[in-house]
Amino acid sequence: MSEQSSTDPKTADDPEARGLRLMPVLLGLTVVSGLIDAVSYLGLEHVFTANMTGNVVVLGFAAAGAPGFSVAHTLTSLGSFVVGAATGGRGAVRLGGGSRRTWVRLTLAAEAVLLGITAVVAFAAPGATATAYTLIAVTAFAMGLRNATVRKLGVPDLTTTVLTMTLTGLAADSRAGGGHGIRSPRRTASVIAMVAGATLGAWLVLHHGLGIPLAISAGLVAVLAVTASGRE
Repeated sequence: MSEQSSTDPKTADDPEARGLRLMPVLLGLTVVSGLIDAVSYLGLEHVFTANMTGNVVVLGFAAAGAPGFSVAHTLTSLGSFVVGAATGGRGAVRLGGGSRRTWVRLTLAAEAVLLGITAVVAFAAPGATATAYTLIAVTAFAMGLRNATVRKLGVPDLTTTVLTMTLTGLAADSRAGGGHGIRSPRRTASVIAMVAGATLGAWLVLHHGLGIPLAISAGLVAVLAVTASGRE
C-alpha cells in the first residue's frame, strides 16, 4: 500500500481535524464546571457561577431571607454570566464563520486567562470581600463566554454546565424508556465528568482553599485550548 493511500486525508488535509476532538474537550470542560461550582457554592456563600439554573433558585432562597445565601452575590453572578454570554455571542458572530478550530481555541484561551486571574486573586487576598466579588464576577463571566460558544457549536448532549436535559434524555431514550439508548455513553460520560469535577473541587476547597481548584481549572482549560480541534 502506498504512503499516500495509508494517510487519512481528513487529518492530513484538513487543519480543522488536527487536535483533540470536541467531544473529549467538552467533557473536560464539564469537569471544570464541577470544579468551578464547588468553589463558588462552598466557598462564596452558596452561589453558583457555572450553573445558572441553580442560581435562579438560589436567588429566590436569598430573596426570601434563607440563611447562608446572598442576593448581592447571586445577582453579581447572574449579571456577569449574561455579560459573558453576550460577549461569547459577539465572538461567535465574528469568528464562527471562519475556522472552527481557531474560534474554539481562542475562546478557551480567554477562559483559561480569566480563571488564572481568579486563582491569583484567591491566593493573594483570601477571605477579602473584594476577592469574593472578583471571583464570582470573573468566573461567571468566563462561564457565560464558554456557554455561548458551546451553544453555537451545537454538539448534542454536551452543554458542559447543565445536566437536566442530559439526564432526561438518558432516561427517556433508554431501552427502559422505549428508546434505543444511542447516545447513552455520551450522556453518561457527561454526568460522570460533572460529578468528578464537583467531588475533586469540593475536596480541594474543604482542605486547601479556593486558589488551588481555580488554578487547576485554569491549567486544564489552557491544555484544552492548545489541543482542541474543530471536529466533533
